[in-house]
Amino acid sequence: MVHTLESNPWQQDHAADLLYRMKWIRCIEETIAGKYGEGKMRCPVHLSIGQEAVSAAVGKALRKEDYAVSGHRAHGHYLGKGGDPQAMLAEIYGKRSGCARGKGGSMHLIDETVGFKGSTAIVGGTIPIGVGLGYSISCRKSDQVSCVFFGDGAVEEGAFYESANFAALHKLPVLFLCENNFYSVYSSLRPRQPEGREIYKMVEGMGIESAQGDGNNVLEVFDTVASALKDIRSGRGPRFLEFKTYRWREHCGPNFDNDIGYRTEEEYLSWKARDPVAQLTSDLISKNQLYPATVSEMDGEIQSQVDQFFTFVENSPFPDPKEAYQDLFAPDDFERSRL
Repeated sequence: MVHTLESNPWQQDHAADLLYRMKWIRCIEETIAGKYGEGKMRCPVHLSIGQEAVSAAVGKALRKEDYAVSGHRAHGHYLGKGGDPQAMLAEIYGKRSGCARGKGGSMHLIDETVGFKGSTAIVGGTIPIGVGLGYSISCRKSDQVSCVFFGDGAVEEGAFYESANFAALHKLPVLFLCENNFYSVYSSLRPRQPEGREIYKMVEGMGIESAQGDGNNVLEVFDTVASALKDIRSGRGPRFLEFKTYRWREHCGPNFDNDIGYRTEEEYLSWKARDPVAQLTSDLISKNQLYPATVSEMDGEIQSQVDQFFTFVENSPFPDPKEAYQDLFAPDDFERSRL
């Protein structure tokens, strides 16, 4: 049986469940980072280590039937929504059992059984798709929500403004979820956006109720998201949430890159001191809501499951080369088929 977040033994305790979810995401990504040098994962990986609070909290707040889409840094969003971890890892390894049958890699994840409708390498590329999903919900008059994950760089894309305007105009059930980690690849906010501008304030001016929060405080993130979802489901239109957080590792890859000059070691260490996993662990232990032995038990169980995932995936077959052009769509082929 593939273990998922639904089999989490701590799910009856709200705070412990959120801790488990963050640890789940971090363990999988740290193991990816540790094994990446073996050369068996032949696609780029964009890790969200340090940013787990948002993925864990949003995934818990959303319902299984709600939709979610994401961008290139999608592992945490996929896992937080309940996506099959073995299928994700198999995709990264290019195996036939991957969620895109080994053809898409790390940036092309999908698990429709839990409402995760896909991710893409194109910055901002899934924002219109997420709004389109919201429009479909509105047409069906269901109480689902479409959650669109993106980063601070995506709000600089024209597709974001068009999508946000459409969602506001039609009062669509869309949650715009911006993880502001201050960098677009190696460029900070300073050369990209006007000094002093807050993203959530800018979006508020477009007619969407917006809020900003601490993306490293998982309990705060959950409460903020849960409140926004309640408003959306009541028919009050879209909501925009900006959470400030920080990625620990390089933009793309398993390593640390503080030595190349676009950010400092001091900045990194100041954010690492606000580690969302360590903060919640310490808080729960200090309040006697968890004991160190319980945390060790949680860590051991998660690592054991993750090790099983990797063993399964590494022993899984690659796709048959004959399948290379199956399940693909190319406009030229479509045009030729009409002749």
